[in-house]
Amino acid sequence: MKAIVYHNYGSPDVLRLEELPKPKPRDNEVLVKIAAASVAAGDWHLLRAEPFIARFMSGLLRPKYKILGADVAGWVEAVGRNVKQFQPGDAVYGDLSACGFGGFAEYVAAPEGALAPKPARLSFEEAAAVPVSALTALQGLRDHGKLQPGQRVLINGASGGVGAFAVQIAKALGGEVTAVCSTSKVEMVRAFGVDDVIDYTKIDFTTLDQRYDLILAVNGYHPIGAYRRVLNPHGIYVMCGGTNAQMFQAILLGPLLSRRGGRKLGHMLATPNQRDLVLLSELIDAGQITPVIDRCYPLHQVAEAIRYVEKGHARGKVVITVAPQEKRAPKIGDAVG
Repeated sequence: MKAIVYHNYGSPDVLRLEELPKPKPRDNEVLVKIAAASVAAGDWHLLRAEPFIARFMSGLLRPKYKILGADVAGWVEAVGRNVKQFQPGDAVYGDLSACGFGGFAEYVAAPEGALAPKPARLSFEEAAAVPVSALTALQGLRDHGKLQPGQRVLINGASGGVGAFAVQIAKALGGEVTAVCSTSKVEMVRAFGVDDVIDYTKIDFTTLDQRYDLILAVNGYHPIGAYRRVLNPHGIYVMCGGTNAQMFQAILLGPLLSRRGGRKLGHMLATPNQRDLVLLSELIDAGQITPVIDRCYPLHQVAEAIRYVEKGHARGKVVITVAPQEKRAPKIGDAVG
């Protein structure tokens, strides 16, 4: 099979297209013929081993996982003898971030618990755009943010991969949503039905009088103290993306600041699980959330796709088309309709 492989940490220049043996599924695994994958911020963090602490999980001197890519969608080609939920021919999608990655390839063997049936209304490209980003948004809002109907929630970085899902999921959970993005993305975000949009190139929301019950910080940078100032007395700040400085402030200062008064400040990492993938499928098939695809790249252009995502200007998700399908991926204009 063809796969995009890296043997040393570095820039996207270290990625190589190689021919590898097709994996064989173990007893509890499913062999998936990959139709599409997508690029997440975690891919370039793992590729560059930034921040350095990531090396303690991915390999101190060299990467433990040679093939990046956590989001996948495709068909089941074969199953291990203990697999109960899937059979050859099933259309599936999943998050491989807890089981070795491997999405930037023609095939991957994954535990059945990492996969779920593909949402019926989505193409494979659309489905590949969902798992990591949508799981992060869902768990950040529901589990870490404790979002309740009627609460005011602000999504900082509302037009990127996680942010585009976060504004839709927050509305589905009954939140009153304020989205923060740049000028060129205001109309795209407004199409999700948010209650307010703030253009960060014109207005710094941390200087306003408005207060929020929940802030989900997906991208951009503000000192953690500025976020704390615009929280309600019992508000919650959840950092799930952004600069290294923002991440370290949330990890190191968040617990200390949370001891002073009722506000809670911290960070999160999504926990892949089949139950939430099934829930996301239900929300998608009910028309409550829709993936947004900025652009698609073929498998041999994964390096270019990661470079584009690293720049931080993608509208929604960047998808890798591994096995082209007749049903096209959506353009930005019709993905939010």
